[in-house]
Order: sequence, then C-alpha cells, then structure tokens
Amino acid sequence: MRFEISKVLDAIEGRVSTDPWLTRAVLDLAEVIRYQDIDGGRPASLLRLGMVIDALARHLEEDSVPVYAVVHRGVLSDADLTSNERMVVRRWADDGLVEVLDNPGGRMLEVADLLGLPVLSRARFDGLRGRFPWVADQPGRVVAPVPAQSGPTFVAHVGGGGAVSAGDRSAVGSKLLARHWRCPESPCALFGQGGGGGAFADLAAVSDRSPVTQPPPSLRGGVPICPRHGARLSDAGPRPRSAVLAVRVGGLIRRRFVLTDSEPVLVGRAPEADGGIILGQWLNDEARRWISRSHLRLELRVGEIVVTDVSTNGSGIRPNGSMAEAERVPLAPQQSRVLAEGEMVELYPGVQVGRPDELPAGAPYTPASVMAEAPTMAMRLPR
Repeated sequence: MRFEISKVLDAIEGRVSTDPWLTRAVLDLAEVIRYQDIDGGRPASLLRLGMVIDALARHLEEDSVPVYAVVHRGVLSDADLTSNERMVVRRWADDGLVEVLDNPGGRMLEVADLLGLPVLSRARFDGLRGRFPWVADQPGRVVAPVPAQSGPTFVAHVGGGGAVSAGDRSAVGSKLLARHWRCPESPCALFGQGGGGGAFADLAAVSDRSPVTQPPPSLRGGVPICPRHGARLSDAGPRPRSAVLAVRVGGLIRRRFVLTDSEPVLVGRAPEADGGIILGQWLNDEARRWISRSHLRLELRVGEIVVTDVSTNGSGIRPNGSMAEAERVPLAPQQSRVLAEGEMVELYPGVQVGRPDELPAGAPYTPASVMAEAPTMAMRLPR
C-alpha cells in the first residue's frame, strides 16, 4: 500500500504548478488536505488534493489540469500528515511547485486576481472583499469543493450552482507577466535559481527557472515582492513572447502547452526532441499509423503562430472550429502557414491542435484520474 500511495502522490505532483500560463485554478493546500468530509478519513491527507484535482478535470472536461497551490508554512511540520506526505510537500516547496507563505488566503486571491483564475475554497474571504470585489460579484470565481457520490464536486459561494468560471487576467497581472523578475535571496525557487534552500535543495534543479514559468510577483504598495522571502524583486528584462496551445483528442483536451519565440515545439506520435508533445498514449491503432513520429512543428514568430507539417501524410486546417469536410484546408508535407484566430490544425480526424478556447467543447468520456493508483481503503467516498 505504501508503494501505491507513493505512486498516486507522484501523479498528483504532475498536476501542481505555479506556471501562470497553464494552471486552471488556485487553492490553499492546507485547507484542502483537511476536507475530512470528502473521504471520511484521517484529519489531514494529501490524497484529498488529488480528489479535488480530479473533480476539476471532470468539470472542465480536460486531462492534465494543473492547479496553483499556496500553503501555510505550518503544513511542512503538520503532525496530522504522514512523514512521507510532509516530505513530499517540502520537496514541492523546494522545487517551486507550490508557494509557502504565512498568509495563504490573501495571496490566493491575489494570484486569482492577477491571472484571472477561479478559486477552489470554502472560505468566505469577508475581510478581503473590498480589495477583491469579484469574490462577491462573480459567482463561480470562488467555488467550494464538497462531497458527492461520484467524488467531490463544486458549489459556488454566491448564487448557488457548481459552475467553475474564470475571470479576465488583470491589467496589472499582464504587466507583471511581461517582465522577468529576480529575487535577491539566493537560491529562490520562484524568482531565481531552482532549489529553495530547503531539505531537498541538493536534489532540486540548479539552472535558472525559465522566465516563462515564473509566477506573478506579489505587490506591496505597487512594488513587486517575492511572496516567499518578502524581498523586493529586481526587473531582469522582458519575458519571451508566449502563446498557450492545446491538444484535443477524442473530444477531450488532453494537454496544454506553452509556445515561445525561443524554440519550436514538435507535436506527433512520439517526437524525439526535448519538449515535444507526445500523442501516442491517446491514439487508436489507425491514428498511430497515420500520425508521424514528428508530425507538426509549431513556432512563434513576432507574436504569430506558424505551423509547418513535417509528416508523411499531411494535415489539415479547420477554420472557426468547423468539422465540415468542405471547409477543411489541406496542409501538405513541408508546407507552412500562419495559424489565424479561430483556426486549428487537424493531424487526423479527432486529433487537433489549437488555442484552447477555440477548440470545440464536449467530451465523450471522463478524464484520466490522478487517483487511479490510490488504495481503496484510503478513499471512503460518502454515500
């Protein structure tokens, strides 16, 4: 059983991130691990994070949904967690996968405001509504994970219902994300070299964290501050241009990824290049035969997405999400074109790449669960 729990914690780790472009919701980890009514188990369990992530994936009809987690420092030594769970949270902190703070509630709403993310929380945030009026004005921006027969679901604090909705990225957030920031404290897992100087600093990455994946700074009096160290951040120059794309297979968004102007991204059955988007695990036998190992090359040139077919069999461009065969524009091998607004690339029927908000909605099956390896006795769902 210990091995099974380690496997599910590894799967959960793959859905925890502070990447401002890929995360889909923000939450307080200390709050989530104490949602005892979700599984009727022990007072604190890190597995509940996986259950909430699965609920979000089901709601969004999307695989591989990452969440932005903030956590109170006390969780690192919380005696209600197992020693292995505490070790895992410390590693996440040292690797910059979560933010470790003294005041997670305020930071959670700040991140949601800057990035336009929904908040998964049962807290009311009464004292912060003046600073963040959308907490009361936008039902669905703050939703509470609650028990249900098939696993947790979401209920909005205001207006009822369970729709999880995002807001617009704030103007301040856009300005902050246009710059690369540097923390004077070294090492800093969020705004500096990988590895936060904790128990696992020697195991963490030692190279500079990509400016593309840096989280938004905290603001104090309009001054960018490192939320972990409380130190004023220095401006290290502009961030690379970036665009978020997604892969949709069988009606379900399987993965989002970030395209920058620094290097292209290959998409295919099993591209060998670093950072390639592997589709093979989601394809049927016929699609595997049609889609080349490296099928598409995607580049960002002066803010425009350029797609080049590098396959054997070619691709097609679908304008405005249309599935009508008469409107499909062939993309021959070695042919390139700018991917216009509303267009997506179709590698094979049912396999598309495009901007996430422009891909057709509607999934015929449930997203993959991070809890698949969890022992059943650790998941007593309510009746």
